[in-house]
Amino acid sequence: MTTTEMAAAVRPDIGRLLRPRSIAIVGASATPGALGASVLGNLERNGFAGDIHLINPKRSEIAGRACLASVDQLPEGVDVAVLAIPQPFVLDTVRALAARRVGAVVIFSAGFAEAGERGMAEQREIARIAAEAGMVVEGPNCLGCINYLQRVPLTFVEVNIDAQQVDAARPAIGVVSQSGAMMTVLCTTLASRALPLSHAISTGNEAASHAEDYVDFLLEQPSTRVVAMIVEQFRQPGRILAAVARARSLGKSVVLLHPGKSSAARASAATHTGAMAGDYALMRTKLERAGAVFAETLEELGDIAEIAIRCPVLPSAGAAGAAGAAAAAGVAVLGESGAFKALTLDWAEELGLALPAIGDDDSPALRAALPDFVGVSNPLDLTAQGLVEPDLYFRTLDALFGDARFSTIIVGLIQGDPVTCGIKMPPVLRAVRELRPAKPVIVAGLDEGAAVPAEFIAEMRALGVPYFPSTERALRAVQRLTAFSQRSFECTDAQPVALALPAGRTVVPEYESKAVLAQVGVPFAKGRLATSAEQAVAIAAEIGWPVALKAQSADLSHKSDAGGVILNIADAQAMGEAWGRLHANVAAYDSAIALDGVLVEAMGRRGLEMIIGARNDPQWGPVILAGLGGVTAEIMRDARLLDADLSTSEVLRELDRLQGAPLLHGYRGAPALDRQALAELIVRLGQVLRGTPAIREIDLNPVIVLPEGQGVVALDALMLVEHSAG
Repeated sequence: MTTTEMAAAVRPDIGRLLRPRSIAIVGASATPGALGASVLGNLERNGFAGDIHLINPKRSEIAGRACLASVDQLPEGVDVAVLAIPQPFVLDTVRALAARRVGAVVIFSAGFAEAGERGMAEQREIARIAAEAGMVVEGPNCLGCINYLQRVPLTFVEVNIDAQQVDAARPAIGVVSQSGAMMTVLCTTLASRALPLSHAISTGNEAASHAEDYVDFLLEQPSTRVVAMIVEQFRQPGRILAAVARARSLGKSVVLLHPGKSSAARASAATHTGAMAGDYALMRTKLERAGAVFAETLEELGDIAEIAIRCPVLPSAGAAGAAGAAAAAGVAVLGESGAFKALTLDWAEELGLALPAIGDDDSPALRAALPDFVGVSNPLDLTAQGLVEPDLYFRTLDALFGDARFSTIIVGLIQGDPVTCGIKMPPVLRAVRELRPAKPVIVAGLDEGAAVPAEFIAEMRALGVPYFPSTERALRAVQRLTAFSQRSFECTDAQPVALALPAGRTVVPEYESKAVLAQVGVPFAKGRLATSAEQAVAIAAEIGWPVALKAQSADLSHKSDAGGVILNIADAQAMGEAWGRLHANVAAYDSAIALDGVLVEAMGRRGLEMIIGARNDPQWGPVILAGLGGVTAEIMRDARLLDADLSTSEVLRELDRLQGAPLLHGYRGAPALDRQALAELIVRLGQVLRGTPAIREIDLNPVIVLPEGQGVVALDALMLVEHSAG
């Protein structure tokens, strides 16, 4: 049985790591700053009430606790052992712990998969031992974990768990990070905002437990409403997709920061945690489709998590995809400056954040609340009148709370000094406290660094009002969550289609690819394969001149590069010349290429060129790329990556997100194009990918989109399949 099979057969109990009743510290130390001393200090300072076993062969006692000389002296069945020892001693210690039936091991040491082949071999052996023993291994190369609710800090970073943190009835945030350093950074950020944490786990190299295991565990914890993640690679994509979808069904949020978009970052990941980073765009498409919310920065990760935990009424995972008005409602911004109003409009347009336009005629309640000289608008500029008339904030918020056009209210305040805050903030807080709005209210300062009295911020947080020192940060975080709330998780009802593939082919040339895909209605130009000039003339006469000639061979994926495509052949005489020229071009390009024949096709009609590509990723599954084609395609990179189970209506929405979408709708007097036919083609390719997993890739380039009602035509096609297909 392989290591993977053993791990699947015996799923270790993560609870023994995260809810231990007994702990062993291997490498316990009395030296301040030593890893073993820091772990013991954390446990004692935070009141861990279970058994603690210290192991140090050179000491009989540490801090009044007896020391064992070796792992062999441990009682059987200790829940977790923390290894505060150098890397060369780790592997033998793990063997000894498995023999003592220890339930979990935390390995701080680096020098494994990220350090070369020898380290990789040792890490594989650790994984084998763990799988065989049913033992959880956190790490190696990690900073450990913290159970805040039960005061169990298994880390060498100093931890002081606040008494208010230990409240299982309070919705909390669970943190999962492959990077231990980033785990501590994120926990510090969240704790500084008085946000409750349930658990924090650094997974490190993930020798025998993975981020997916910990997400599954956290979703089972009633107190964990938000899972905040920093992950460079998911090693079990199917499991994380299922976990994120489950979180959505439970009304919980998964917020993810994924380092590794750049090629340099992907190279760094391999040396950081031993990860082999995958295709970022594909991963993001799949996880967003499942229900994850992506952050772009560490700051944004904390901001999104804060809103998600403080504002459970913000359209969230459980409500996503609803067709009701609330999901479609936008954001109201209450400000005090005309310049801020203009800046907010700029930011909102850049972010794609909906700020519904309002005016005097359609907002009677708001009009009645405002002085005559303040016009009704969104963003709203109260001017400095609030300093003279503080109740203006209360009246304005009262009107906005009752306006169904707004799902979220952002209050942007010029804070100034404690005296100014003392005028403005109490009526804002009173509005939330007394009116109890059924929508999130977020307060943000325009002047970061202003001296805001701590009691105001504390009261905001107690009322479930996130406070941000920057309005732009608030807008960005709200945009991420509102965009999520407006996603549709509707799937197509089109069933998967299994296609018979040519036997023995890895690369399926154009003529065979077209024959296969035509079975499901993919539209191609009329044509057939010819093996002689005479046959080519007969085919051309049948389908109509002019025609195109295309060289066909599994060894010639890029025909144009070899001069293997000749267009606009008008008659039999031109055919003879073109036939000879095409074969000469291919021979000059590579004399070893043997052609199956030449595809003779009717010349295509003019229209908008699109690229449609489909891919069955072995880890993440099927996706489809749809983008603008033509000579600028590689420069502009105007494309959308779509999941393969989208409905036609969802595909149409995605097509409208292309920068070149106006071309599909008819631009500058040009006719509207057949978007419906294009969307139906994409849905059919999704059916094929989902039903024929042996297909690795399908490339239709270009696809010509004709005027509305006239359909689409794929001019070229190529498929890559598994070698064993057929």
